[in-house]
Amino acid sequence: MTIAKSIVLFVLAALAEIGGAWLIWQGWREHRGLWWIAAGVIALGAYGFVATFQSDPNFGRILAAYCGIFVAGSLAWGVVVDKFRPDRYDLIGAAICLVGVAVIMYAPRSS
Repeated sequence: MTIAKSIVLFVLAALAEIGGAWLIWQGWREHRGLWWIAAGVIALGAYGFVATFQSDPNFGRILAAYCGIFVAGSLAWGVVVDKFRPDRYDLIGAAICLVGVAVIMYAPRSS
């Protein structure tokens, strides 16, 4: 699997998980109703399947790397959807997480 395909899968997983959690938040905390919550549950289920398309067979490695994508993606979601303004420490933390993703997923390993 190419690095580009792996990154696309991580981005799709992030959209499904962050979007699903946001929909549930909107349904419950913002009183938008059960349809929002149901859509969020479906999106969260989709996230679980998207992660299985990564080529690495190790669930722990995929999930650990995805967590770094989740951190950066959550901040990006906040900027785009909720008009959140991350400070420099948010950005530094997200950058550190993305470096961690690169090391975990794409470092050369002996087979």
